[in-house]
Amino acid sequence: MRLDLLLIYLANGVMVGILYGLVAMSFVLIYKASRVINFAQGELLLLGAWICWTIVTNYGIPFWAAFLLTGLFCSVLGILIQRVIMQPLIGEPLISLIMVTVGLSVFLQSIMKGVFGVSPRSFPPVFPVDKVSILGLNLEVPYIASAVLAVILLGLFGYFFQYSKFGLAMRATAFNQQVAQSMGVSIRQVFALSWAISAFVSAMAGVFVGLVNGVSSGLATVGVKVFPAVILGGLDSIIGAIVGGIIVGLLENFAEFLDGQYLHFGNLYTIVPFYVLVIILMFKPYGLFGTRDIERI
Repeated sequence: MRLDLLLIYLANGVMVGILYGLVAMSFVLIYKASRVINFAQGELLLLGAWICWTIVTNYGIPFWAAFLLTGLFCSVLGILIQRVIMQPLIGEPLISLIMVTVGLSVFLQSIMKGVFGVSPRSFPPVFPVDKVSILGLNLEVPYIASAVLAVILLGLFGYFFQYSKFGLAMRATAFNQQVAQSMGVSIRQVFALSWAISAFVSAMAGVFVGLVNGVSSGLATVGVKVFPAVILGGLDSIIGAIVGGIIVGLLENFAEFLDGQYLHFGNLYTIVPFYVLVIILMFKPYGLFGTRDIERI
């Protein structure tokens, strides 16, 4: 066994996993507030990548300024989606809300293909170097930057939910919407804020994925690949989102190492996260950090 190659794969797995965790956080934020799983999350991720790419390449704006503008645009878009599409459905069966997000996914895919096309695009060079050597391991700079961003966002979210007025309102709404509303919490504002933050996080993650892999319609599939990480960590746990993302990233890269060196199946790294998802649902459906719901009949 080539230990040096294995270490490179595992290090990349941690970096990719943190990026997955960042996307998983966006799922969790909406679920914590409204108990809705947003199946258009991958499209929001792709939209963020396309917008940042367009601002940088077509208007010559520096990357970091474009990065912030992309986050601002997607936050406003998240609020609009909640106000225009999701808000009228408050009180409707949960399946109706979920199917609306599926329809939103298809709609955004069609719009982006019409506006941006289907050909892959690459970002111009953003960092002075593409890779850096850490402890003898060559790591992609965008993955390192995304890991740093994820840690910063995790700290900010921890402070936000623990100490800020809106964070406490979101926690109260996630616990019990009726009780929170009776105490003066605006459920509509909480829902809008959760969609704004979720769209912002998705856009940030999409930009970093686009830096590594280029921007194309296939980028939206990251939203599907991240779902096992969401289930593994727990649908209502931000810490679980990061941990689940790292575990899935490690499993994916370890499977790619085994496949390339020994098994030669060709696509093992693609399907391993979904095998893990099935196993998790069988033995621990609430995930590692998810809240266990107890129902009495």
